Amino acid sequence: MQGILIVDKPAGFTSFDVVAKLRGICKTRRIGHGGTLDPMATGVLPVFVGSAAKAVDMQERAEKEYVARMKLGARTDTGDSTGAVIETRDVPASLDAAALRAALPHFLGDQMQTPPMYSAVKVNGVPLYKAARAGRTVERKARPVCIHELECLGKTGENEYELRILCSKGTYVRVLIEDIAAHLGTAAHMTALRRTAAGPYRLADAHTLDEIQAARDEGTLEELMLSVETVFAHLPAVEVSAGQRRRLENGAPVRCAEDAPARVRILADGRFLGVGRAQGGELRAEKLFAEREGSNAVHQNIVED
Repeated sequence: MQGILIVDKPAGFTSFDVVAKLRGICKTRRIGHGGTLDPMATGVLPVFVGSAAKAVDMQERAEKEYVARMKLGARTDTGDSTGAVIETRDVPASLDAAALRAALPHFLGDQMQTPPMYSAVKVNGVPLYKAARAGRTVERKARPVCIHELECLGKTGENEYELRILCSKGTYVRVLIEDIAAHLGTAAHMTALRRTAAGPYRLADAHTLDEIQAARDEGTLEELMLSVETVFAHLPAVEVSAGQRRRLENGAPVRCAEDAPARVRILADGRFLGVGRAQGGELRAEKLFAEREGSNAVHQNIVED
């Protein structure tokens, strides 16, 4: 069994909890997830099962989309509503949805962001959240992130607003919310977070853990799995012969067109084989997968016998 399960992560579960649950459901330990979600967060969590787990670190389309709620007036030690209030500040009377919308363009584009103490980022091999729980503060380096889109969806309560964020991998929405509030002259924390997309995967692709368990019980679990090829759908596809497939599987290169794209999907007999790199008229396998599903993609005829 292999493929990608898009899980609609429930609140109260860590990403590791989801992986542990699916190891039991899928009867395999070869499982990895594509992007940590906080326990309070819900939404899209891609889970890579079987040999598809080899693709976890190969995702290039890593943008994430979130819908989050920010509560103005107080900052917490965790940056969200699960933490203790460590600062309160008045909310300016002039701060309404219009003022918030006017401030948001300031946060678009490339910027540096310091990971929060309550995060899974490791410093010297230790997750920051473990140090935070022990009452210690660890020096962290700011990291580059990018906010592609940012909009206010409206007011959801007293001094509470809903935001939609499209951002790069590694962005902490909690920190962004705190930064927005500081820019507006107040404090804030996150009260809800739902990931609506992760790379090419959206909520429409997602299944609850109960739905996944029911599919397992009914013997239809593999029908819920997406092909690992979906990770590489943006790459041009090439078809190789049976003989070329054997050479690639043995680590040997095969001939290809001199002007072949540098990185491609490799298919054999119409079925996804893996990812390869082409240079100087030679194609070498970068990573091969035993893929169970075929592809209907249009193939470029760049491989030569």
